[in-house]
Amino acid sequence: MPSRSKRVFFGKYVFSVDENVYEPAEDSFLFAENLAVKVGERVLDVGTGCGLLAVLAAEKAGSVVAVDVNPHAVRCAEANADACNARSKIAFVQCDLFAAFSDVAVFDVILFNAPYLPRDENEPDSWLNRAWSGGTTGREIIDRFIAESAAHLAPTGRLLLLQSNIAGVGETFRAFEGYGMRAEIIAECSAPFFETIVLFEATLRV
Repeated sequence: MPSRSKRVFFGKYVFSVDENVYEPAEDSFLFAENLAVKVGERVLDVGTGCGLLAVLAAEKAGSVVAVDVNPHAVRCAEANADACNARSKIAFVQCDLFAAFSDVAVFDVILFNAPYLPRDENEPDSWLNRAWSGGTTGREIIDRFIAESAAHLAPTGRLLLLQSNIAGVGETFRAFEGYGMRAEIIAECSAPFFETIVLFEATLRV
């Protein structure tokens, strides 16, 4: 049976979201509204989902690489890039975080709307659940991402990471510091159940 999909609108774009792919919500829109890419920059969109950020980045970027561990997400994002006339600038890769890249692969901008919610051990595993699950602590994916990202960030580049305060804002500041990066919160918004979504921008200390 073919998978079902929903339509999501942002600006002039319409995105079709497969039922096995994370549907953009408050966190995605906060990220999108604060995404600034300069002409010609090399962008890496980690956990691309339906391809929303990749398509927006492609408006000015020189090139965009969009990765996701979920094969349904990669196919969904490719289809949306085609529909939004952005396919020529975007390369798609199915992989876990930076697993597909050599040590010499660096980017001017790295984007990640991270899975940040703690996962109950009894929660069934699925591609959709992986989009929000940050492991038992909520920080497993975030901490891995920060640890691996510095090696792929250009010396004058910047990294944008979105997470919830549920996963620990102070812990993220300390993690960036531990890997030689300076971070600040550039945007935030309230979400249901007393949750706050925050968008970090981090740069390498030089």
